[in-house]
Amino acid sequence: MLTRAALAAGERAGTLDALARPHGRGAGDVTFGLDVPSEERLSAWLVEAARTGPLSLLTEDAGWRHMGPDGRGGTRALPGFDHGGPRIAVDPVDGTRNLMADLRSAWTVVAFAPPGPTQPRLSECSGGVVSELPGSLAARFRRFASDGRSCELETCALDDGRVLDQRVVRADADERCDHGYFPIFRYEPVQRPAIARMEADFFARLVEREGADARSVYDDQYISSAGQLVLLALGRYRMVVDPREHVARVAHVGSVTSKPYDLAGAVVTSVERGELDFPIDATTPVGYAGYANAGTRRRLEPHWLAVLKTPPA
Repeated sequence: MLTRAALAAGERAGTLDALARPHGRGAGDVTFGLDVPSEERLSAWLVEAARTGPLSLLTEDAGWRHMGPDGRGGTRALPGFDHGGPRIAVDPVDGTRNLMADLRSAWTVVAFAPPGPTQPRLSECSGGVVSELPGSLAARFRRFASDGRSCELETCALDDGRVLDQRVVRADADERCDHGYFPIFRYEPVQRPAIARMEADFFARLVEREGADARSVYDDQYISSAGQLVLLALGRYRMVVDPREHVARVAHVGSVTSKPYDLAGAVVTSVERGELDFPIDATTPVGYAGYANAGTRRRLEPHWLAVLKTPPA
């Protein structure tokens, strides 16, 4: 609620521009003024929690930190992960650029990994929570929680957190290749020409080989990996691809990419079809492809993989 309060205060005072200014560069990305209250609160929470037991915490501003009790009622820094406590990754505001302009929701992403002696990987995460940070006009927010087997969606009142609706999120069975949103994310201008060519080739294949109606294939450039995957889980997106890491690696066109703390807990594939697994940190570049259901993947993935055989220019 700290981020929401900062946004509301900025709206009232006419100081939203100040929240949109870079505050510094953290371990993973630029930290904006809107990020600062939640990062400070997480630092305070880490100290409080470490008084009762050891833990490791990842944030994009500070990277991994390890703390535990000092035996005198306080805390001390620990040398690494091998302390017997949980490993927790938090991105407090994924989608800052959307929210600080009051355009659309950002999301808080939390992933849990059990105790382990080294930096966790995505495959080790045993649970996660994705909670909405809506814009100034919203009265409700959504919260998703997963234990690795199922995902539950709660719709809550923004003023007091009351749960208004609760249901299990289930994939539909629709395998359509049009009349829906199929975004291929192209964030920075430097990569857009290469990604646009891949996108054009992909949809041309859908029109030619799947009979897709090109006029009803819609785009949506949501600057939040968590937001993209939420819309995928809800079926609002039928497919979403973030190929920035692939383009940077293959075409040597650098870009800001998704980071592991944006995607921890997600069940999607790598851009090249393989299992999506990576170290949970603040620096590893990540690309992904996601599909609304298994049938959609079977129908569309071969066309995407065919496009990848032609290196982006």
